[in-house]
Amino acid sequence: MKKILITGSNSYIGTSLEKWLRKYPDKYSIGFKSLRNDLWKKHDFSEYDVVLHMAGIAHVSSDPKMEEMYYKVNRDLTIETAEKSKEEGVKQFIFMSSIIVYGDSSSNKRIIDKNTVPTPSNFYGNSKLQAEEGIKPLENDKFKVAILRPPMIYGRGSKGNYPKLAKVAQKLPVFPDIDNQRSMLHIDNLCEFIRFVVDNEDSGLFFPQNNAYVKTSEMVKMIADVHGKKIILTKLFNPILQVLGHKSELINKVFGNLIYDQSLSDYKENYQIRDFRKTIELTEK
Repeated sequence: MKKILITGSNSYIGTSLEKWLRKYPDKYSIGFKSLRNDLWKKHDFSEYDVVLHMAGIAHVSSDPKMEEMYYKVNRDLTIETAEKSKEEGVKQFIFMSSIIVYGDSSSNKRIIDKNTVPTPSNFYGNSKLQAEEGIKPLENDKFKVAILRPPMIYGRGSKGNYPKLAKVAQKLPVFPDIDNQRSMLHIDNLCEFIRFVVDNEDSGLFFPQNNAYVKTSEMVKMIADVHGKKIILTKLFNPILQVLGHKSELINKVFGNLIYDQSLSDYKENYQIRDFRKTIELTEK
């Protein structure tokens, strides 16, 4: 049986993974540990095989007053947790990084491949990248380090941009039809991927994503359809939105392009168990 410690007691991914692994009661034992104060430093990690590090600041902020906190939590706390894990005999440390290390989405087509160099555009992305760089040197034959850089994660109960778009899909009669592409990852596909990484005791850098790219307008229409709503897609607003896209962070978040080359996300086992339509149905219903 694999004993897994998840840091961050209220993380969406962590709690979702715990529910996912309940299907295998004889294979996994899950524990949670909050890192909000220094009491965690006294906790014995030696009883665990795996530490899945989810503790961190997940949202993007442009407030300069927050910068020091991002580095303290997302970078320094990650490195400190990994060092403790190694010192106390944990065999595998899994760190949840983000596609944000490559910068923001763009109004131009943008494909991230194996040669793309990370270029964070804010201190959230940079704190994640520096955390990665801080834990990689800790790896050896007895301590595996796996770093995941997922794109936007969504699912029932998720936070961020997806639920905002879902609300729009149920209210607006029309929506802009802009030809963009985004990599996304449903929570079930991610949980299955993490399960395989644990089972295989993997190390390295990973880029899990759904097996199909997403066009924002088609996703909004699909969400509306699941709720029995009708929404008309129109290109009428495209010229204005394309101009605004060069100036507006919000427009880029909604209609920008940011995808992984699918070959980056290949894995030796099939973790992409949900097609896109099914993920929308599970998320909305």
